[in-house]
Amino acid sequence: MGVHKQSVSFTDAAFNFARELVESGEYPNISAAVSGEMTRARAVRERERLLFEAEVQRRLALPPDAWEPVRTGESITSSARAHLARRAKAAGGTAA
Repeated sequence: MGVHKQSVSFTDAAFNFARELVESGEYPNISAAVSGEMTRARAVRERERLLFEAEVQRRLALPPDAWEPVRTGESITSSARAHLARRAKAAGGTAA
């Protein structure tokens, strides 16, 4: 089995982030910083996927009478928007 080299282009922001990690001493070089951060991000995505999957399975295991009906007549975010508007008003700001 041979070794295959691969070249990847990054945005300036991504490259600067990797360089900052190297300069802070977290990684020895840019390549290690990119590999390390990609591995870290992959682990986070996998953990989130497993949690989501477990939650879906938990909800699917509920008996039909335990499901809450979908509300109609209002937006699914209306209560959150009202809460944020109250907080903004209490803080002296304006809610958009």
